[in-house]
Amino acid sequence: MAAGFKTAEPLEYHRSFLKENCRPDGRELSEFRTTTLNIGSITTADGSALVKMGNTTIICGIKAELANPTVDAPGKGYIVPNVDLPPLCSSRFRPGPPGEQAQAASQFIADVIESSEVIETEDLCIDRGKLCWVLYCDIMCLDYDGNILDAAVVALLAALRNTQLPEVTVNKETSTPEVNFEKRHRLHIHKHPVGTSFCVFDDSVLIVDPTAEEESLSTAQLTVVTDEDDRLCSLHKPGGSSMSGEKLQECINRATARQREIQKLIEKVTHSVTTAQ
Repeated sequence: MAAGFKTAEPLEYHRSFLKENCRPDGRELSEFRTTTLNIGSITTADGSALVKMGNTTIICGIKAELANPTVDAPGKGYIVPNVDLPPLCSSRFRPGPPGEQAQAASQFIADVIESSEVIETEDLCIDRGKLCWVLYCDIMCLDYDGNILDAAVVALLAALRNTQLPEVTVNKETSTPEVNFEKRHRLHIHKHPVGTSFCVFDDSVLIVDPTAEEESLSTAQLTVVTDEDDRLCSLHKPGGSSMSGEKLQECINRATARQREIQKLIEKVTHSVTTAQ
């Protein structure tokens, strides 16, 4: 009976749970799904991480390449993020060039990298005006069940923490770069931005970490990105109904608490992997 009600009237089905301050999967309104993290899972990448939030699964691989700095920023390297939502992760996505949601997610990640200053791009410069590192961050969704932005930010941050770059020197006589793969150093992570996503039902009920079904039934979505200094790095609200200042402040407060939880998780996993090595 419940399965039939859920199929015929999905919104009413969810409302019946929200009235009781809970959700169909048994969580409270402000409860996150279990988050698990694995780092260094792609041995061919310079850094990688796999994140699971409930069923939503995201993997991030980072590949570093040597390049020429841009003319307008000769003393900086650069970071190129790309989010891929293949048909593998959900039947809602089709093969071919990136869809609108994947492009919006890639732009969101690029904005977070820039606004949070997670890495100082000056650190990626090797020889001013001549040589720098470019970090290609490929973020792929393996299983889509809502809230990919939060999972993508965690995967990116953990992969950057896991990245090791080889030592590079420029030969004075030939002006060619010489790479020493035996000597590697980790990236210096300046900030730890973490995203927290919310959905609004019927313009009033606020829930965190929405599933794909909850996202599709909501009247508004919001992602708040904060760092360890409680600084607001990014606020992403793709349309939907308006939100009051009080609701917005509630979201920001919840996001700052979530940032601490995720940073602890990343540090714990990174430490355990470093110790094991």
